[in-house]
Amino acid sequence: MTALNRITAAWIVTVLLVFPIAILFGILMRLNQGNALSLSSLTFYALMTAHGLLMVGIWFSMAMAGVSYLLQRYVEVRTWPITFGYVLTLVGVVLLLAAIFVGGLHTGWYFLYPLPFYARTTSWAPPVFLLALASLGVAWLVWALGLLMAILRRYSLGQALAWQHLTGKTEPETPPFILITTTTLLGVLPAFVAAVVVIVLFALEYWGGLKQDALLMKNLTFIFGHTLVNEMLYFGIATLYELFPGLAGKPPYKTKPFVALAWNLVLVVVWTAYFHHLYMDFVQPVVLQYIGQLASWIAPIPAVAVTTFSVLATVYGSGMKWWLAPTFFFTGVMFWIIGGFAAILDAIVANNFVLHNTLWVPAHFHTYNLLGNVLFSLGFITWFVREKSGDDSGRLYRPVATLYLLGGTGFVFAFYIAGSASVMRRVDKYPELVSSGSLWALIGGLFAILVFAATLLYVAHAIQRCWRILAAS
Repeated sequence: MTALNRITAAWIVTVLLVFPIAILFGILMRLNQGNALSLSSLTFYALMTAHGLLMVGIWFSMAMAGVSYLLQRYVEVRTWPITFGYVLTLVGVVLLLAAIFVGGLHTGWYFLYPLPFYARTTSWAPPVFLLALASLGVAWLVWALGLLMAILRRYSLGQALAWQHLTGKTEPETPPFILITTTTLLGVLPAFVAAVVVIVLFALEYWGGLKQDALLMKNLTFIFGHTLVNEMLYFGIATLYELFPGLAGKPPYKTKPFVALAWNLVLVVVWTAYFHHLYMDFVQPVVLQYIGQLASWIAPIPAVAVTTFSVLATVYGSGMKWWLAPTFFFTGVMFWIIGGFAAILDAIVANNFVLHNTLWVPAHFHTYNLLGNVLFSLGFITWFVREKSGDDSGRLYRPVATLYLLGGTGFVFAFYIAGSASVMRRVDKYPELVSSGSLWALIGGLFAILVFAATLLYVAHAIQRCWRILAAS
């Protein structure tokens, strides 16, 4: 228990130290687009690269850390895969920041082929960047396999996926936390395999001169990136399923047949939903575009419908005491619904032609993440801090909740409005044709400052208490 407390607290401290920095990078980009300051194009795209990869990396890691801690309620959790993941993640982040801010790599967070070979100022930046990605991939793969093996030492694969509940059987009982965690761990494995393949192919071209097929590389990149981002959200949902009923003073959730069906369906369709990123690639086989559209429609519905119903039913008549942890969990689900609806709209082929290369896309994934996945992890962190230190963050409730939710809502709203006006994404300055984008960028940047202020208040509080936990253990 002590070792798991220590590594969990270490993850919390590390993630919360990086989070404000990554937010600041985003604010600088929006203020630059809003003409409130002037960054060089190189600096802007370096910030875009660091902001995107850091945000995905730290919150995927934190979601995994939360699941790893709670998993001890059901199975024996060995800490070495978590510690291994922590060390290699730190190595990967250091290499990543060196490649970007020292080596000048500025591919954007998506690093699509062949950008890493051209978006650079030094010859060593691309291989260091690839080493950073390899370090992160190995860290998370070993960690994920360690958690999966821990589950399978207690449950068979069919039991872990709650197949017995599909037929109405109640024994052996599979808790929803085990079901969701297992489907998520199985979901990320193909993503990590794709990451290994794409890094190897990049290396073969960089060192061996073997040219790659751009469409293959794009498919592999999005199998990795899109799946990873969705699965880290599901780790957060697993945490919510485990903790939220207790916060409301209600009994734990049970795995009903429709819950088992929903999450098994998500496991299948999440692997092919990424095809909606390739609608514009007309050489992609048409059948894959149909699969992508159908999978994109189906993927959010089972999980969102089941989770939303469960959360609303839990809150109803519960007399919930609204401190930070339940507030983060509840609002995270509500914004997840909004982000999911926006994603479904964009995943319709006819809409995608209009929306895909606009700010509608960062609008939906910032709703998913800043106001969804991040809130789930902050809910876990707040709960963990209270469990270990007895502090429920009562004094921070109003300022943090108000600033974060108001700022986050205004921030993503500015993205949605600009996206619906066809303002393009991935540009550092907006042309006269879409000059309204500058106004909405400035508004979004100002709202993001509120999020930044809330984050600083919360981080100072949580880190101080996590240091005490580390010292005590």
